Amino acid sequence: MIDAEFRSEERFSRLSLAYKDESEKLQVHSCVEKIIAKHNMKPELHTTSISNGREVLVVEYHDDNGREAGAIFEEIMKALEIKECI
Repeated sequence: MIDAEFRSEERFSRLSLAYKDESEKLQVHSCVEKIIAKHNMKPELHTTSISNGREVLVVEYHDDNGREAGAIFEEIMKALEIKECI
């Protein structure tokens, strides 16, 4: 199961997507790359290992004055069929 966490502060937004295996990793990374390519705003991306052999793909937008990242994050979550985000 893919888990999502969202954080936002003034001019900064971050979506973290945690996955457990190679299949989910490919699904998350290909989805995020495809959706990001459609938009003019380009985020910082990085992957981190977490407990129980899981990894997290972190998508961060800085200087997001118009809060445009929210719509991109919603599109990613919908495409990955994530129903709720912490």
